[in-house]
Amino acid sequence: MSDPDGLERLWTPHRLDYVTGEDRPDGCPFCAAPSDPEAGSLVVARGELVFALLNLYPYNPGHVMVCPYRHVADYTDLTDAETVEVAAFTRTAMRVIRSISSPHGFNLGMNQGAIAGAGIAAHLHQHIVPRWGGDANFMSVVGQTKVLPQLLDETRRLLIGAWP
Repeated sequence: MSDPDGLERLWTPHRLDYVTGEDRPDGCPFCAAPSDPEAGSLVVARGELVFALLNLYPYNPGHVMVCPYRHVADYTDLTDAETVEVAAFTRTAMRVIRSISSPHGFNLGMNQGAIAGAGIAAHLHQHIVPRWGGDANFMSVVGQTKVLPQLLDETRRLLIGAWP
């Protein structure tokens, strides 16, 4: 049977567990991340009140998130000190990513609440997504596919090596 829209399909059945929530761990992954074993850790830097980690399902290589250690959902729930350290870590992440991969720009943001697109709405996290001209993000729109030219372990190694 032919497809009425004429588009090719890239099937990713391995992602179904994530979409349905079946492979998500119990509890908050951002609360667990700082104590994950080093071998499987996505954490790239630790501060006094916040930490930076790779996104397990990145939009682009180098997609980092900054999270407070404290389990808070809303930006207005951060203390003044946490707010300052989130901002400082975001700036540092941008500088580090620029030094290792020279992106043309960044998307920065927080999705506040599930209705706003937060995949993990209960624990605040700031996204730092490097962008390049022609970085193939159209694939997620037209092909429901992510194109990532670098493995997470390699990205993590580069970020840790460049983080001051």
